[in-house]
Amino acid sequence: MITEKREKLILKMSFFSGLLFAITEFIFAIYSHSQSSLTDAVYDTAELVFIALLLFLTPLFHRPVSEKHPFGYFQIETVFIIVKGIMMLSVTLGVSAEVLHSTLSGGNPVDSALVSIFQCILGIASIIIFVTMKKLNRNLSSPTIKAELLGWKLDIAYSLGMSFAFFLSLYLEKTPLAFLAPYFDQIIAVIIMALILPESIKILLRAIRDIFLFSPDKELIEEIKGLCNPIMEQYRFVPVFYDITKTGRHLWVAIYFQIEMGSLAVHDLSEALKATNRTVNEKFHNCTCELILEP
Repeated sequence: MITEKREKLILKMSFFSGLLFAITEFIFAIYSHSQSSLTDAVYDTAELVFIALLLFLTPLFHRPVSEKHPFGYFQIETVFIIVKGIMMLSVTLGVSAEVLHSTLSGGNPVDSALVSIFQCILGIASIIIFVTMKKLNRNLSSPTIKAELLGWKLDIAYSLGMSFAFFLSLYLEKTPLAFLAPYFDQIIAVIIMALILPESIKILLRAIRDIFLFSPDKELIEEIKGLCNPIMEQYRFVPVFYDITKTGRHLWVAIYFQIEMGSLAVHDLSEALKATNRTVNEKFHNCTCELILEP
């Protein structure tokens, strides 16, 4: 219950902060005619829809596994991460078309000093929100919260990066690159989308792997083997095969093993099972380990 409450608190903080940011960015974009600020506002609004849905679904992610739902409700979270990935890609394509149209129409001159100051303020505010959320996220293992923290980290980089870039653009007119001044806002908008797109695709592909119960990344598999193999050796169990599945925030580890001796003590199997579950859960928090004897 405590974990669920903290998770909902973090999501609420992210939602209301994002709502305030989106409203502020839309107002500023209308006032300054800045497409880079409008791009940021559109992304933040798309994020709000996702967070609002998750606030209602978070209690499902904490329900225990049952015979009727052997994988719990963890897959629902994965489905929504896929929806979020597709939504972000759609938004990126839509905004890209608008930016391209504006570029072909002769550019969009903006007050670079004003945009620089505005983005610097957003960057500082984002740092405060990110640090607060990260402190609340201690000892939690939620892919949703991790995705939100990543989003705020990107917001910090984008806001401060845009602030610095628009500050530098004030000196463009004094250089041979002065002809780029009317297009600078569109250039920044394109850079933002180029940076967001790979991360959106990465999150989407990872979620698709989870929804089809594909094996996780090789690095994760090797890390789990590194945690479990010493325990298996301690009880003279010989690992034959690791069946590792990730569903949302939960990790399922089935270790198929053989024994060197002629018989297996139930006590040894019980202690090895407790040790593997304890060790892996210290690292990944939400994990279920099984030991399966191979003939």
